[in-house]
Amino acid sequence: MHQMKTGFRLTLVGIMLSTMTLLVGCGGGDEQAADEQARETAETIAQEEAASREAQAQSEKTEEVEPLDVRILVSASIGSDRRLQVEGETNLPDGAQLQVIVERELSRVRWRERVDVEQGQFVAGPFGPGSGLPDGGYSVSVELSEATVQPGSVQQRIGEKGEYLTGELITQSRHGLGQIATYTTRFMVGNQPRQSRGDAELLQTP
Repeated sequence: MHQMKTGFRLTLVGIMLSTMTLLVGCGGGDEQAADEQARETAETIAQEEAASREAQAQSEKTEEVEPLDVRILVSASIGSDRRLQVEGETNLPDGAQLQVIVERELSRVRWRERVDVEQGQFVAGPFGPGSGLPDGGYSVSVELSEATVQPGSVQQRIGEKGEYLTGELITQSRHGLGQIATYTTRFMVGNQPRQSRGDAELLQTP
């Protein structure tokens, strides 16, 4: 009789242990499933964020790629001191850095000034020695400097190497730094000004 009670107690203990094992096993499975679901949710969110960033970057790139057909119009006038004043209009972005160069054709003497585009306009000068410009032929050049020296906002519009610039004024930089824009016109200082090339308005010296 004593042996039967002992065996019965052992059987009950075995059943209880089996039940606990099943409960523990079930609990572990639920936690693992929850962890997997959390990981899948995190991966899905990360993928959606990455796709959103890529779409935004693609949209910004599309906007930047839009070509810019460069236009530069220049007017040049000689003051009473026989020095040259240059004014111009352009569709280049505000803040773009330009080089304005005046060169006497006979002697190749040059005067140079760097200016920035403001509200689509620029002004440079006066150019020439204190005694005034001698009679003769002169050229006026307006050059958009390489993108590497331009402000960040200008680089975004014209491209890191000026690749978004288009039109008849576009040439390759002499330094291999991409595309630049150059406009050149000619005029005479004296009593018989000759017709300029381009849209420069040239005023006769008094």
